[in-house]
Amino acid sequence: MKESFFRSMTWMHTWVGLLVCWLLYLIFFAGTVSFFRDEITLWNQPALHNVQAPEQRVAQQRSQIISGINYLQNTAPESTRWGIYLPTERKPQLNYAYEKPRPEGKRFGGWQDHNINAQTGDEIAQTRDTRGGNFFYRLHFDLHYIDVRTARWIVCFASLFMLVALISGVVIHKRIFKDMFSFRANKGSRSWLDSHNVSSVLALPFHIMITYTGLITLIFMLFPYPAMTAYEDGIRGLFNDVLPTNVRTKTSPDSAPLIAIDTILDQVYTNWPDADLTQISIRDPNKASATITVRADTGSLVRDQTPTLLFNGVDGSLIAKSAAQLTNTEVFYDSLTALHTGRLANPLLRWLYFLCGVAGCVMIATGCIMWAKRIRERMKKDQPATIGLKLVEGLNLATLMGLPLATSTFFIANRLLPITTPERADKEILAFFVTWLAVALFALFKRARPQWIFLAWINAIACVSVPVINALTTNGNLISYLLNGQWALFSFDLICLVFAASFVIQAKKIPTHTPVKTPQQRARRSAKTKLQEHS
Repeated sequence: MKESFFRSMTWMHTWVGLLVCWLLYLIFFAGTVSFFRDEITLWNQPALHNVQAPEQRVAQQRSQIISGINYLQNTAPESTRWGIYLPTERKPQLNYAYEKPRPEGKRFGGWQDHNINAQTGDEIAQTRDTRGGNFFYRLHFDLHYIDVRTARWIVCFASLFMLVALISGVVIHKRIFKDMFSFRANKGSRSWLDSHNVSSVLALPFHIMITYTGLITLIFMLFPYPAMTAYEDGIRGLFNDVLPTNVRTKTSPDSAPLIAIDTILDQVYTNWPDADLTQISIRDPNKASATITVRADTGSLVRDQTPTLLFNGVDGSLIAKSAAQLTNTEVFYDSLTALHTGRLANPLLRWLYFLCGVAGCVMIATGCIMWAKRIRERMKKDQPATIGLKLVEGLNLATLMGLPLATSTFFIANRLLPITTPERADKEILAFFVTWLAVALFALFKRARPQWIFLAWINAIACVSVPVINALTTNGNLISYLLNGQWALFSFDLICLVFAASFVIQAKKIPTHTPVKTPQQRARRSAKTKLQEHS
């Protein structure tokens, strides 16, 4: 019974992981990158590199909000939505935004952003249209080109498979602590197994946490029935009850002057004397249905819901406010969501998130490669590869080498595309997917060791090109970032060079030929592998 259970868990771990490993690699890769999405967005906007948040940032928020309302009132009085996004430690610019006119048949017209230097009050010219780090953030659960709801269902099932693979992996690891410190180099599939074990065990708490909390963030899509039973409006009714500040009033065609923002701010600071505000959102400005939403920073609290106040935009009355104290259920859900997003993290914790995310990528990648390596090692010398093995090897090459190359291309496109390019942000994303598609087509026909070596060198060159092209096309570079203490920009360029070095090492470590083994060596290796699996 014990042997049968172990074999069942091993089979489950192998196949549950293999079936979705390439999608999981995309989710982990994009999710890991998005831990620094604000810093990536900053890097993608060279015009903002020398902008710094005011020293007395919180003290200046009132005047910035008043200036923002006046700016939007003069610039877009007919817009249906306004936004004022205040500077933070990670986003130093002040941003005034309004919704552009909606094209016929569409519910949203997109935002027109105006970035302001918070220290001087001047508008920053030549800002680039880019999604920046938000592209990777949305990619890891919306999969970009796929319908949002369909994509999230796919991600949910992949996350569930991941959770099963993690639990079954713990079960089959009889020497889990020993595996944490065991790595045998140049041992074929054994080396890949050791890499898989080390990357799995070292960051195991993170892997389980990030996978489980990822499912929790979409729990109401997976299990909507309790809300549908308790509320007439289903999920919307639940959220309107739990989050009263999200309630939307019906748009009125009647015009009405917007209340003086000072009146709103007096109430805000009465409720929150030491508030660090993050944004002001105004829906239907200059109409009778106008509402003003004020949000504050949660700081280092393990909380995802931001403190919010909702006001009537005409008479200034308080419509709703977020709860000061959450129920135990709300605390549980909100805390898990906060742990997943990592918005609470200070720089050191954010780096820990990133490194654990990289370990997750290594865990998934080594699992993909190990399966194909083991099948190859068990094949006879002249035995042709099966369609399944060719498919796995092709997907391995396309995903593990194509995704990093596509990411480098995304950043190179950000620097090389002219600022005036129409729909420029979409062009950057298109460059990402075209590059990935090109690698996938390449892997469809060639996927042996020479192709891995070739793409490793291409990735190394692409990673080096990112900081080099940045230095040639902007006024900043790795050295100037270091001297000026621009640590976010310095870290970005340094990470590119670190990954370039890792690809060079990979290219040099991959053997260019397959060692010829005698039948006796094959038999001994097969017996040893079986013994290791049972030990």
